[in-house]
Amino acid sequence: MNKLTIALPKGRLFKSVVKILQEAGIINRDLDDDSRKLVLTDKDNNIDIILSKAVDVQTYVENGVADIGVAGKDVLLEAGAKICEVLDLGLGYCRLVVALPKDKGITNLSQLPPTGRVATKYVNVAQRYFDKNGIQIEVVKLNGSIELAPIIGLSDMIVDITSTGTTLKENNLIEIAEIAESSARLIVNQVSYKSEYSRIRDIIEKVRTVISG
Repeated sequence: MNKLTIALPKGRLFKSVVKILQEAGIINRDLDDDSRKLVLTDKDNNIDIILSKAVDVQTYVENGVADIGVAGKDVLLEAGAKICEVLDLGLGYCRLVVALPKDKGITNLSQLPPTGRVATKYVNVAQRYFDKNGIQIEVVKLNGSIELAPIIGLSDMIVDITSTGTTLKENNLIEIAEIAESSARLIVNQVSYKSEYSRIRDIIEKVRTVISG
């Protein structure tokens, strides 16, 4: 049996993802995302586990460094990753939305002027979305505190993820459009899916059984 490599995202989803994999019998050891070692081995199952930043998992899987991984749909959309998305784990649900200051009096996309400036870390997602809707935008790339941009006059609106909407409300922003829904997805390298098909399908079905309850 060939060794498989699984890339897991460190951070808020880590414990939930590991719990699913443990209950599915895919990983039979304890894992800690505070570990200084970034590659761990599960000898019983002949699996290596890469502990990765969430935004890098799809890169490892796409390039074949990892056979399997867990990544957010928002990250996959932004990266345009060429991977096989095989299962929605139902974790970390959020939505990618367009939002702007409430005092602008705009409540839907059709009321936007034909041009505008958008702050976001989802540069590609935003550009594709506004192009599709015939709105010319200038994108300002930010990596955090996106909600701050329209408050200080850096942008007219933002594209960002939201789960409860609380942060938008606290910053007097109103959502005017939803671009996509996002949650954690099980992803597979395209070549690995063919070369290790039986074993990977078995892993997928075991995970599916666990998350189906």
